[in-house]
Amino acid sequence: SASSLTISCLRSSKMSEVESAFRKFAVYGDTSASGNDMTGKNFSKMCKECGVMDGKAVTSTDVDIVFNKVKTKGARTITFAEFQQAMKELCSKRFKGKSPEEALQAMYGLIEGKEPSSVGATKAMKAGGVERLTDTSKYTGSHKERFDESGKGKGLAGRQDLTDNSGYVGAYKGAGTYDQTH
Repeated sequence: SASSLTISCLRSSKMSEVESAFRKFAVYGDTSASGNDMTGKNFSKMCKECGVMDGKAVTSTDVDIVFNKVKTKGARTITFAEFQQAMKELCSKRFKGKSPEEALQAMYGLIEGKEPSSVGATKAMKAGGVERLTDTSKYTGSHKERFDESGKGKGLAGRQDLTDNSGYVGAYKGAGTYDQTH
């Protein structure tokens, strides 16, 4: 029975890895979260980042459906036990042709030891429509004068109307002639 013992040990160490990943994703973006339950948003993030959701066999819709299927009615979050249930549901889709047991192991293999990306690393936002807004090649009018070809801002030099501090009124033609006449 020594072999069955190692299997259960292996299971529990694997589970604790998966559970710690679950907890990390569960508290992601919510400082008050206990880590014992996970929102649909974080569940979806976890599935995406761990490669559970591959966009072919498992899509974001599948993930949402399974989330709503396993959670308690009226609840907004799932527990770790419900999460395991969700993994059982998804693993057969994700790893077609494997036995349920193998598929589940493979599924947990994707998850164990993972944590949400962008922890401590602030990257320039490229989400949503920000790219279009920060793509200077699409700028028109006087705005496009403010950036060079590479999209770097030219700072003050890019704004044509720099203040003339000579003390003369803008349209005055005789600027700089005072000393000659007096």
